[in-house]
Amino acid sequence: MFAATLSLAALGLSLPAQADVRLIGSGASFPFPIYTTWFKDFSQQTDGVTIDYQSKGSGAGIQDFINQTVDFAASDAGMTDQEIGQVKGGAVLLPMTAGEIVLAYNIPDVGEGLKLPRDVYPQIFMGNIDNWNDPQIAEANPDLELPDMNITVVRRSDSSGTTFNFTNHLSAISEDWANGPGVGTTVQWADASNIVAGPKNDGVTALIKQTPGSIGYIEYGYAKLTGSMTAELENQSGNYVAAGGESGAAALASAEFPSTTLPESGDASDLRVFIPDPSGDESYPIVTFTWMMFYRQQEQEKADALKAMVEYGLTEGQSVADQLGYIPLPEAVVEKVRETANQIGIEGA
Repeated sequence: MFAATLSLAALGLSLPAQADVRLIGSGASFPFPIYTTWFKDFSQQTDGVTIDYQSKGSGAGIQDFINQTVDFAASDAGMTDQEIGQVKGGAVLLPMTAGEIVLAYNIPDVGEGLKLPRDVYPQIFMGNIDNWNDPQIAEANPDLELPDMNITVVRRSDSSGTTFNFTNHLSAISEDWANGPGVGTTVQWADASNIVAGPKNDGVTALIKQTPGSIGYIEYGYAKLTGSMTAELENQSGNYVAAGGESGAAALASAEFPSTTLPESGDASDLRVFIPDPSGDESYPIVTFTWMMFYRQQEQEKADALKAMVEYGLTEGQSVADQLGYIPLPEAVVEKVRETANQIGIEGA
């Protein structure tokens, strides 16, 4: 026990000798690659603690959390006030990492460098632009030989925080989208033969890789892991920006957390914030925090282990974020999360 021991000590916590604590979580697939890395390393460093996390999608994770069949859950959409109100004893929501949603594509004989204007890609996902050599796409890509080929749109089939954040962005930049499908973990997609669905981020990624002419939305880490091509997107300033590097961090810089409290949760801070259309010349346009949800009413032994897990995520965990395709949390956010984590298990069990 090295870094994990330090995390426990920093929190003033200790696990009983020979403790055997099993933590069960479920939810978002968006952060699954980084969470599995964290949980494996944390468990190896912390005697007697194991963490089992099932990547089910944000909607399923929220339902498990409400039903109290898990010790914690994860969601890229946070939770609504109504959902939080259904949690017996109250909830604590902590943004633990952040990432970019990319538009991955599979266009035969077209490599890197596809640019998509902000008035074009919402129309692609509505089914209104359905060929890769459409004049609006070709105009933005004079150096690419785009084929006369139908576009296949790949979307999520499950209740998804990735879908929530993607559609939240589309609604912010497109009146047609806002007045049509709108925002949600599930939305009413166009009834079009060229729109297909896959489960979770890995399912959508696999469909894109298998389907020539396709495009879909996935978390950047999945694209990085699979070597998928991703489009440069036009941001609010009119610049085409690729995901990765500093562009995601620049987008997060515009986040402002509200100074309110969560319903039914006493003095727990509200750390829910969304950035549907970030400002800044270098900002990548589709970014989101992703949250873990914990119970305020939790038995002490598990509460201590969960707080130590959070501290690990805020320290060692952030150091691997970039290499796995995620955005390290700004220090100001880390401090807010660390302070709010004290609410986990505050009411006992």
